Amino acid sequence: MDDLRTRYLDAIAGAADEDALEGVRVSALGKKGEIALKMRELGGMSPEERKTAGPALNALKDEITSALAARKAALGDAALDERLRAEWLDVTLPARDRRMGTVHPVSQVTEELTTIFGEMGFAVAQGPRVETDWYNFDALNIPGHHPARAEMDTFYMHRAPGDNRPPHVLRTHTSPVQIRTMEAQGAPLRIICPGGVYRADYDQTHTPMFHQVEGLAIDRDISMANLKWVLEEFFSAFFEVDDIKTRFRASHFPFTEPSAEVDIQCSWVDGQLKVGEGDGWLEVLGSGMVHPKVLQAGGIDPNEWQGFAFGMGIDRIAMLKYGIPDLRAFFDSDLRWLRHYGFASLDVPTLHGGLSR
Repeated sequence: MDDLRTRYLDAIAGAADEDALEGVRVSALGKKGEIALKMRELGGMSPEERKTAGPALNALKDEITSALAARKAALGDAALDERLRAEWLDVTLPARDRRMGTVHPVSQVTEELTTIFGEMGFAVAQGPRVETDWYNFDALNIPGHHPARAEMDTFYMHRAPGDNRPPHVLRTHTSPVQIRTMEAQGAPLRIICPGGVYRADYDQTHTPMFHQVEGLAIDRDISMANLKWVLEEFFSAFFEVDDIKTRFRASHFPFTEPSAEVDIQCSWVDGQLKVGEGDGWLEVLGSGMVHPKVLQAGGIDPNEWQGFAFGMGIDRIAMLKYGIPDLRAFFDSDLRWLRHYGFASLDVPTLHGGLSR
């Protein structure tokens, strides 16, 4: 057995690869291996001989098995080291943090406000961007002589001479979606209507196409107090500042009565806007109680139902929250701008996890 131990330990140590090592294992411990055959010879020995030979053979078998395992591990480590030296890429290293696309600020803010209003029970409603002037103006109690209906403010679609179909426009607000949803669903109702709108204007704070979100809630006992609570909850969640103060100023909109412009508390510090602190005010949206004629246009009885509505520019509140100075840059398709102001594509806004991470 001393001869077997020496011979096989030397063979194991000299095995150049795993194939050679496997050959040594089969020769020693396989079904017809030398040590396996020695184990079979124990049956023909006397009890006294087995007491001596049995433990010795078992010890030899264990020693050879341990030597095989140790040599196999050493060969594996050597092979890995050699492969790592030869390869230029280490596939075991962690992957680099690399963005897979960038979310535009308008899309990000739309997701944020949808999340906030969704928590308050508002569903999202959509409608066409090309509307009849009835949905865009008449149904919203906007009279024919109103300046918004002039071609200098509104984009009208071309009509051939003799075409008697009603005029169509690129919608100037998302309010037509409110009329269509009232017609389709009736009351009670609680929706927001985000989307693109069009007006003939272009400067640092206006573009011919921009994005707007409007909200509508209709029920039997809704009041301006409910409107104030909804807006203050939204501002606190959106700007991630507790207890933002609001100020309602009397105004006039054809589709609401009474109507109010809404300001939020703010301050200017070293040229930077800070929302929710200071003694300044910033106008952010228009709102009011839905005019009875608008309810009637949507097929809802104003003697039984009432509601509030509000509207704000998505691009504008994105500029306020993320410090973007020029609205026109939203539409320049500049990848450098998007990489600077954009958001990670897989960061989904949530109220519990944070809107903007």
